[in-house]
Amino acid sequence: MREAVLVVDHTWDGQPLPEPDCTRFTLTLDEAHLVVQVDAPFRDDPPPRAPPGPTDRLWEYEVAELFLLGDDQRYLEIELGPHGHYLALELHGPRNVLHSGLPLGYTASREGARWRGRARVPAAWLPPSLCAANAYTIAGTGAERRYAAACPVPGPTPDFHRLECFPPLRLGA
Repeated sequence: MREAVLVVDHTWDGQPLPEPDCTRFTLTLDEAHLVVQVDAPFRDDPPPRAPPGPTDRLWEYEVAELFLLGDDQRYLEIELGPHGHYLALELHGPRNVLHSGLPLGYTASREGARWRGRARVPAAWLPPSLCAANAYTIAGTGAERRYAAACPVPGPTPDFHRLECFPPLRLGA
């Protein structure tokens, strides 16, 4: 079993976040699945109107996002919400969606000011030669909307599909 940890501890453009505002992604890979665990601050944003499960446009709500990059700009985007909603997308090149709404095994729970999520992603969905990753959070509404990143993506606006900003991913033994 191999494991890696990504911590969302900066704003999208690089300002450090206070510890209580940080989100931790723990990735555990075996031969069959990548298990993604999230521990994040709960902002109590309004949930999507859809029932928990696969939810299109989840990035418009409170969400934790994981991007996994492989060869030839192929990547998997996994979005997890505190109310049991999720979205999994397979992409080839920035924002070029090949498959959307991939079904995940996903559970979420809330406890006080934090929420935790656990998703099981089939290893077959991972991009070929998985080599880099980034993680993000989005929360708040209107002028209070906030974007955070494990590895900042500088620029005039938040753009989480800047693949060149993804640091190497080392899933250690």
